[in-house]
Amino acid sequence: MSYMEDLFHVTRQHVLLAVREQHEALLVERLSALDAGPVHYRVGGRLPLATTGVGLVLLAFAPTAVQNDAIAAYAPEEGRLRQGHDDIRTPADLRRALAEVRRGDHAFGRQSNPWPVDTVAAPVRNGGEVVAALSVVAPSTGFAEAGYGPAVRATARAISRRLAEDGGPTARPGDAHASP
Repeated sequence: MSYMEDLFHVTRQHVLLAVREQHEALLVERLSALDAGPVHYRVGGRLPLATTGVGLVLLAFAPTAVQNDAIAAYAPEEGRLRQGHDDIRTPADLRRALAEVRRGDHAFGRQSNPWPVDTVAAPVRNGGEVVAALSVVAPSTGFAEAGYGPAVRATARAISRRLAEDGGPTARPGDAHASP
């Protein structure tokens, strides 16, 4: 939590932490400035994997079967704009986006519906395995990736190092490195 608080104080935007639960992202924590733009996300809520920053990170590092299911199920919503990343419109776009996330070790996205926001998300690892995703969601201003990207990635790496030092979230009370 202290790492998320530091990121929050730097960005003064929404800071989200999510984990993958089957074919959805589960929001486990959110910090939000009073003057940050609106978001529909709430702690304990579920987010789609294919249309959110944290979801794309979690999906990019999910088992191949989960990725294939998400890509196969991805279809444009008829009659209205899809809520999600503006540049992911087809299953092929999603496949390319996931490859970019794995290559760059982060996701960046811009969405205009229901209101314009940018997101930058990065993986949190425990021993190399992606166990969560951290992101900043901010009003679209054109600088979120450059401005917030390095801070999000550095914070995700710091949390990952801490998990490795503490034995991670799967440590049991009897383990040598388990957290108190």
